[in-house]
Amino acid sequence: MILFCDTSALIKLYIAELESDALKSRLLEAEAVAVCRIAWVEAHAALARRAREVPEDADLIEQAKKLLAIDWPRYVVIEIDQSLVEKAGEFADTFALRGYDSVQLAAAFKVQLITESEVCFACFDVRLNRAAKILGMQCL
Repeated sequence: MILFCDTSALIKLYIAELESDALKSRLLEAEAVAVCRIAWVEAHAALARRAREVPEDADLIEQAKKLLAIDWPRYVVIEIDQSLVEKAGEFADTFALRGYDSVQLAAAFKVQLITESEVCFACFDVRLNRAAKILGMQCL
């Protein structure tokens, strides 16, 4: 099984949140973890926002950024190209998704197309999970 983490899931690997334990359990079952290239900037933006909103977490946030940088080379990173953004555009229309959510879904769909393994879409957005299920992916 390939675990595809959108940014909401990726963050939960580095910051303990309600669903972190369930996600980490699935991580142990995965052959590989895949992410979309944009997850890097989205993760840093989310971590920076948390540091601004919860200043007492500043040290935790810096540690999370360091761990993400260490782990990033281990992830299968799906690049954004014209065919991926075209598919994302289709998904935005079909499933009424926001732009980057559509890109994340298109990246996971690409993983599904190029692998013989099952893809588990790790995400914590109801609409995005519904679309992934329609496309034949399992969700957390």
